[in-house]
Amino acid sequence: MATEGGTGLAEASTSTPTGTSSFDRNYANRTLVLLATLGALIGYIDIMLLPALPSIAVEYHVSIAQTSLLISLYTVFGVAVMPLIGKLGDIYGKRRVLLYTLGIYLAVATTTSFAPTFELVLVSRFVQGVGLGVFPLAFSLAREEFPRPLVPRAQGLLSAVQMSGGAAGILGGSLVTSSFGWQANYHIALPCILGLTVIAFLLVRESPYRKPGTRLDYVGAACLGAALTALVLGLSEGASWGWTSLVTLGMVGGGLLALLPLSLYEHRQKEPVFNLRLLRQRNILLANLAALLYGVAGFVMFQSITYYMQLPRPIGFGLSVFDTGLTMIPLVVVMLPVALVVGSLVPRYGVKPFLGIGAAVGIVGFLLLSVSASPIEVGGFLAVFAVGAGLIGVSRQSLLVLSLNKAEMGLGTSLNSSFFYIGQSIGAPLSGAILTTYVAPRIVGGQAVTLPTSAAFEYCFYLAVLVYILLGVLAIFAREVIGRHASPADSSLILPQRGEG
Repeated sequence: MATEGGTGLAEASTSTPTGTSSFDRNYANRTLVLLATLGALIGYIDIMLLPALPSIAVEYHVSIAQTSLLISLYTVFGVAVMPLIGKLGDIYGKRRVLLYTLGIYLAVATTTSFAPTFELVLVSRFVQGVGLGVFPLAFSLAREEFPRPLVPRAQGLLSAVQMSGGAAGILGGSLVTSSFGWQANYHIALPCILGLTVIAFLLVRESPYRKPGTRLDYVGAACLGAALTALVLGLSEGASWGWTSLVTLGMVGGGLLALLPLSLYEHRQKEPVFNLRLLRQRNILLANLAALLYGVAGFVMFQSITYYMQLPRPIGFGLSVFDTGLTMIPLVVVMLPVALVVGSLVPRYGVKPFLGIGAAVGIVGFLLLSVSASPIEVGGFLAVFAVGAGLIGVSRQSLLVLSLNKAEMGLGTSLNSSFFYIGQSIGAPLSGAILTTYVAPRIVGGQAVTLPTSAAFEYCFYLAVLVYILLGVLAIFAREVIGRHASPADSSLILPQRGEG
């Protein structure tokens, strides 16, 4: 049996708590490294176009507002299709669906990089959002290969690379765009994705947890996708359309209201895509709320830091996009080792302590950022935030996957990822509203301009503090699923053996 709290990613084990007859340590580790690398690259590609938006606007003779759709529509489509991809993985096999998803992703990403018109760039980038479906499939596949005590470390690594890849995308995207043009970002990244896809085809085994013969709920999938599309699009573009405009209110309100009749319809389905029965389980509901809050606070911080670094002094620090990316390095350098270390400790001490400690450390990080006075201080305080984010990333993902039945792992993890990205879509307008409310006139380059005040950035960080306080409260109400204090009531959460379900 695997030893608790071991130092290796997958210590020697001959049997697992989930009842599997053997644990293939070498295969599990190879698969985890492959899935983590895929996740990091897709996270990188998610964000790498952000520094290139001005260049794209000039090349295609469009406005910056139009190019911003390249970021928001990507997320919109990804959030809409993730529950469908997760459910397909549960039915037909997660490896098969992963390979199909990567195939579509490669095709449309290639179209994006060679598109002759902005309209084609926009459409292909929109469909490229299918790549977000790789994350829940990766979480599910990794869960199946590791025995219960080693799950937190594997899940923590995947969660950390999801955010770290995005931080690296700012740095790498700005460097490549300034040197070779924005298309070169794709020309460099896509061969890597293709190579990893081939390796996945050759290396990754199919999930034994499938539901062959199950009929997919196409109506529920289409309706859920439409509701999530309206909700995320309204939140993402509300600042451009106006928060009180009929379009924004109709999108956000309509998306939320559509979930009510959808839930009633799905309640009568044998295999629903919008499975409220999952959300009625305490830990799964809390894990999804934690993902939502994690996304809100993370994006409030991310967007605030980006403006804070680039605005002229004395409000900001007047840095370039590339130099701003350099300040994000602590997120990459700190989160990954934190995730690995905490993942080895969770099996002994449980999920709940680290979720609460992560929220507390994150709060300290946000408070320090609110008083930062130099780019070096910002980088140092981001390291503090990264410790808290790493703790939360491991614990929230472990709370989820250790509370899910493997037969519903794809759907459960995809819904959780949707909550995370919806949280990001909420965080963006919240920070944007603060930065556009607390403004003051300034003279920059001999011209009068209106810029956010120093207080605006402080309020953004205080908002993130409040969100993390709520996140910490969630830890109090969760049932422990692993470690010395695991609740006996959670014995029903131990996942079925291979061949079951």
